[in-house]
Amino acid sequence: MAAALTASAARAQWLEHLAHERRASPRTLEAYGFAAARYIAFLGQHRGEAISVADLGTITPGEVRAWLAYLRSGDHPLSPRSLSQALSAIRTFHRFLDRRLDTPNPSLALVRGPRVKPGAPRPVTEDQAAGLLAEPGLDPDREDWEAARDEAVLTLLYGCGLRISEALSLKRSDAPLSDLLRITGKGSKTRMAPVLPAVREAVDAYLAVAPFVLAADGPLFRAKRGGPLSPRHVQATVQVLRGRLGLPASATPHALRHSFATHLLGAGADLRSIQELLGHASLSTTQRYTEVDAAALLSAYTAAHPHA
Repeated sequence: MAAALTASAARAQWLEHLAHERRASPRTLEAYGFAAARYIAFLGQHRGEAISVADLGTITPGEVRAWLAYLRSGDHPLSPRSLSQALSAIRTFHRFLDRRLDTPNPSLALVRGPRVKPGAPRPVTEDQAAGLLAEPGLDPDREDWEAARDEAVLTLLYGCGLRISEALSLKRSDAPLSDLLRITGKGSKTRMAPVLPAVREAVDAYLAVAPFVLAADGPLFRAKRGGPLSPRHVQATVQVLRGRLGLPASATPHALRHSFATHLLGAGADLRSIQELLGHASLSTTQRYTEVDAAALLSAYTAAHPHA
């Protein structure tokens, strides 16, 4: 019976489920497995006996909070963000226990994680953005149309501040692009994104060499075999490009969207306008970019002032 299983055996089954059914990445498996192992070990020490699956169904909110307090203490205390990630892993573990091993524990819903302050966006510089946009065309191993496609997608992210999903949701009928592009973003919220000539030219250049007949209601950007281009391809492409350009790991496709906002703010755009352009529901989300701009200003000051 499932209740007779040890908690460690249940953990092993859960990791198998994550690996083979949920296709979790090796990094996720490592992090989740480590969090669950520490959780089970703490409970065993706390209760003074080996923990079974049945015991996991009786864990109280106080015991979970005690585990979080334990992680916050010691020689290597976890940060609020790491605590939140550990608690998320344990919630996932208990959902597995409920659905697969018939061991529910509603107490987990009563435990609130630590407050995590969103980190400031990490944009690239204007020169780095220009390098990322130009680099696809400099790769001799790529076909011309693939390079043009990748440049068009990245130009949309930086030139219009789009998310990857928004750029890849464009239809053939959206091109040639007009001066304003209607975008449906998170929460089905619609916004209008101004289109710069450079963005329009990049999309037109892709269409001029695309080897496929694109139906009007079909996706604008296609993969090598003709199917829709995937977000994973865009992410992998930028990973290769940043390696060639010597950019940090923070130079991701989404960093181009961050850069769009940060560079507009640095040029004098107001927060309300940037909020509308990005499609943020809350101005507080957009205000995170002021932290980046202030940090850049301070860095320039300390580098230039003779008494700094």
